[in-house]
Amino acid sequence: TLAAALVAAKLQLPTAHVEAGLRSFDRSMPEEINRVLTDQLSDLLLATSADALDHLIAEGIAADKIRLVGNPMIDTLMRFRGSLDPAVAKNFGLGDHYGVVTLHRPQNVDDKKRTAAIATALNTIGSELPLLVPLHPRGSQALHEAGLGRTAAVHVIDPLGYIEFMSVIAHSSLVITDSGGIQEETSILGIPCLTVRPNTERPITLSAGTNRLVDPNQLVAAANSALKREWVPADIPLWDGNAGPRIAKEIDSFLERGKPQRPA
Repeated sequence: TLAAALVAAKLQLPTAHVEAGLRSFDRSMPEEINRVLTDQLSDLLLATSADALDHLIAEGIAADKIRLVGNPMIDTLMRFRGSLDPAVAKNFGLGDHYGVVTLHRPQNVDDKKRTAAIATALNTIGSELPLLVPLHPRGSQALHEAGLGRTAAVHVIDPLGYIEFMSVIAHSSLVITDSGGIQEETSILGIPCLTVRPNTERPITLSAGTNRLVDPNQLVAAANSALKREWVPADIPLWDGNAGPRIAKEIDSFLERGKPQRPA
């Protein structure tokens, strides 16, 4: 994304950035640097939520470049929601009550002490709640070496395709992750989400009450607490399945106004 934005800027081609303004405020995350620089290079910034607007304005982006359009990832979820089959989980030997885990962030899989704490916590949770862990190659070896999956109820599998993966997410009782997008999807599905990170670029999921940031040593207690609550889908403005048409409308309007004049 950053490479394309930089090339477009040098060729004086206008750039629209979808999901502009997402910020974790953690410069150790490679994505954070890419997001900030892409936003600075873009001519049309299409934001998913109001907090993203605030971030862009605070960074000096002109307000007339920014549009709030909603979340296109939720468009995809809603489009395929009728295809999310509860039988997929049964194919992996799971019943009606299970959790799903995804982990890949460097801070969680490159720090041996932290990785071991996460693996121990997940094995403990798995003794009460069966866990399905589609394991990203980024952290597979480290998590295996830390002991993940030594408990029979922790089912470690290869990554899944979108429909299969969202099927097991949609019918789960709990999700534990360090992914950004999954925090959004679980919010709309009404699935409790525990994010094993000190920060998130999707803070709206925290204020909506569908997501919680946890340290590895908090994970077992947080999972037990989450499973005792009743959860409902979050009602987030413009996360309604129509972000795509709004994005298309804004791009059409941008093109009708004419190509911006970049300094030579």
